[in-house]
Amino acid sequence: MSRSQANPGAEPAHLPPAEIDSIFSQGIAFHRAGLLPEAEQLYRRVLQGYPQHFDSLHLLGVICYQRGQYAEAARQIDQALKIKPDVADAYNNRGNALKKLGRFDEALASYNQAIAFKPDDAGSFNNRGSVLKDLKRLNDALSDFDNAIALKPDFAEAFNNRGNVLFGLNRFEEALANYDRAIVLKSDNADAYNNRGTALNELYRFAEALKSYDQAIALKPDFVEAYYNRGIALSHLQRRDEALASYDKTTGLQADHADAYNNRAILLADSNRFDEALVYYARAIALKPDIKYLKGLQFQAKMHVCDWSDFEQDCARLHDAVAQGVPAAYPFQLLTYSLSPQDQLKCAEIYVADKCIPAAPLWRGERYGHQRIRVAYLSTDLSEHPITYLTAGLFARHDRTRFETIAISMGPETSGPMHDRLKASFDRFVEAQAMNDHEVAKLVRSLEVDIVVDLNGFTHGSRPNIFAQRPAPVQVNYLGFAATLGRSNWDYIIADRFVIPEQTQVNFGEQVVYLPDTFMATDDGRNIAARVPSRKELGLPDSGLVFCCFNNTFKITPNIFGLWMRLLRQIEGSVLWLSAANNSAPNNLRHEAESRGVSADRLIFAPRIQSSEDHLARQQVADLFLDTFPYNAHATGSDALWAGLPVLTCAGPTFASRVAGSLLTAVGLPELITTSLPEYEAMALKLARDPALLASIRQKLARNRQTEPLFNTGRFTRHIEAAYAAMWERSQRGERPQGFAVAPIG
Repeated sequence: MSRSQANPGAEPAHLPPAEIDSIFSQGIAFHRAGLLPEAEQLYRRVLQGYPQHFDSLHLLGVICYQRGQYAEAARQIDQALKIKPDVADAYNNRGNALKKLGRFDEALASYNQAIAFKPDDAGSFNNRGSVLKDLKRLNDALSDFDNAIALKPDFAEAFNNRGNVLFGLNRFEEALANYDRAIVLKSDNADAYNNRGTALNELYRFAEALKSYDQAIALKPDFVEAYYNRGIALSHLQRRDEALASYDKTTGLQADHADAYNNRAILLADSNRFDEALVYYARAIALKPDIKYLKGLQFQAKMHVCDWSDFEQDCARLHDAVAQGVPAAYPFQLLTYSLSPQDQLKCAEIYVADKCIPAAPLWRGERYGHQRIRVAYLSTDLSEHPITYLTAGLFARHDRTRFETIAISMGPETSGPMHDRLKASFDRFVEAQAMNDHEVAKLVRSLEVDIVVDLNGFTHGSRPNIFAQRPAPVQVNYLGFAATLGRSNWDYIIADRFVIPEQTQVNFGEQVVYLPDTFMATDDGRNIAARVPSRKELGLPDSGLVFCCFNNTFKITPNIFGLWMRLLRQIEGSVLWLSAANNSAPNNLRHEAESRGVSADRLIFAPRIQSSEDHLARQQVADLFLDTFPYNAHATGSDALWAGLPVLTCAGPTFASRVAGSLLTAVGLPELITTSLPEYEAMALKLARDPALLASIRQKLARNRQTEPLFNTGRFTRHIEAAYAAMWERSQRGERPQGFAVAPIG
């Protein structure tokens, strides 16, 4: 409680000065004891006898503040300041009330007055720093907290607040040091322990963060935000059940905590529990519909289970949000439905502006004198993953006399044959799962990497802040994300002339590098199991045409599914063989089939199997792979063609809608590329009704697998190496990135 000395001057109207002082002193005693009604009564008795009593007016304002009556507090203190306009403590307390009212500019002016009248008051500097932080004037706030600490070196609250500003400036190590100091000075500071945990989370020190949250909760058992943040740390530690319990505790303490419902939904979705996730996304939206990316996450969960209720409205809402510059969807989510490269570019720009922390570049134009070009591949998927099945042959075939290759693995550490093969394929394999973005960026810089290749893009586990720190002279977007990353943090995107026609380059933030055949790496050393299972073993009928699509269920849209059902109705005895990606999608798709006049038993769902060789072998039983649109088959398309299964696709205007067309071009089957859904449907019917034509295409594919460039891993490797060499040479000359085409080799 801040107050001035009792004011001398005019005599009270009908009470002697001694009695006024006695009543006021009793009021002060009650106030200090926390007996606010008694204190208020005595202050008002003073004012009855002496209406101009500054301290009583001021302290009545303080009582209002303590009761949460902030507008009345400001009014009372204003009255007091009319009597004595030079009392620093009153301006300070008035600023506190105005800050609570969200009137930050007025609060700032009040703190300025307090400091002008009392420039050695650490509390006023601390308070002004807090409102400057609210006004996003972080550097000014930092200066005020520095002043507060200089005046009062043991000021625990100022250290905690200074940590918050440093956190806002993304200076997480410094923030952590300030929280630690606040705790040393005040060991029961639950807020500082909670804030310390948030800094540790940002530094990827999740186990330590968890301990900090537990300490905060031990000090303050009903600490809502500590339980919420604890859930985040547990999620990163893959302790999902405990994380869910922590979010439940959060909402148990605060039923309207929308962010906890959102995070709980994300965790459930990551565990393929999409139906449960949708319940919590709905709760979060009802409470706080403007949470960043929430609507896109809900849309994606619905797509995973093929819940197409309000599909058109959902797409329109996300489109409108992107048009308005609102971060409502992750760029990956647009690939499912968007036919606009322009929208995809804008969405990427919105995401990068929101997520990428501005940072001074780690590489500042230095020239490395390496005998070999150093190429580092960054990925969370260097394990049993579709990206790795595509790239393992490339990694193994790199020319070690010209290129020094480094793998930086940011996914969970694994073991097994693929992991062993990858480790043997690189000059260096770094397990970087526990490293934060800055540590990974510093690693890339310390290794003097010439070219760093982002194999994630904006897919699950993406780490765009590594590239925002510019750790290497050349930074490349390749393979993981079939669209632009939207900013010059990535110099180049590796493509081919089919996936990015020249006229669409304007929709890419990167410079486009064209490979001659296809942008997609493949591994011509992949094994296919010798034994092909029977139809009966696979749950397929003994006869009839088998249409197949093993794409992830989130790629299936109502339009393409309706087209497939028309095919089934017209091709007697045919079935559609799909991936059973989760428990709910098959039931929803069966219902959708029935609603379109197709018996549900004509949809057959293939369970996930661990063996890649067996998965490839079973595809040989199918007759025709029907691609999704607008998000094509990518790795799944490569798998089908390698297994000898023809793929029918529809190519649209976006990168993601043209990938299967790129594969078919490179394997010499352009006749299976259509450019509209009516053409796609007509071609599917033609192939289904003409077994000889379909058989001839299958035979052509069998021949072309051996002769066309799609599965010539050695040729592809020479092409991408030529691209790397040209990028490196341009960088060595100090020239800006510029798109180019690689000439065919051999």
